[in-house]
Amino acid sequence: MKTKIFFAIGAAALIVAGAGCVQTVTEKQALGVPFNRDYLEGRYERSVDQVFDAAKTVLARSGTLKNEAIIHGQTNTVKTVEAKVNQRNVYVRVSSMTPTLTAIAVQARHPAGGSDMPLAHQLEKEIALALVGTR
Repeated sequence: MKTKIFFAIGAAALIVAGAGCVQTVTEKQALGVPFNRDYLEGRYERSVDQVFDAAKTVLARSGTLKNEAIIHGQTNTVKTVEAKVNQRNVYVRVSSMTPTLTAIAVQARHPAGGSDMPLAHQLEKEIALALVGTR
């Protein structure tokens, strides 16, 4: 009986040690499992404002916008937007690489902290498709 209790306590300690906080692409903390890649990146030959507007449009159409911000103290222009899509927390970071090249990072997380890569991939592709019509 003591062995079973010791084993159960040890297993619980390993589970708790594996979970923790992770950094989101919007530079905030969220519940999650560290050391996993949990975001997708894309690069587009559009301005930061065009990509940011496309991201906001897609997230508003797919769920509810929660927050948008401009991160200061960076060498390039960086804008972020957070949303709730299908009960998942979605974080998007749009940053300028050059005046004509913009990078985007999309991160989707379950409420329990796990990543949702299929949703992040879907949203990143929808943003790309929204950019097709803009010039």
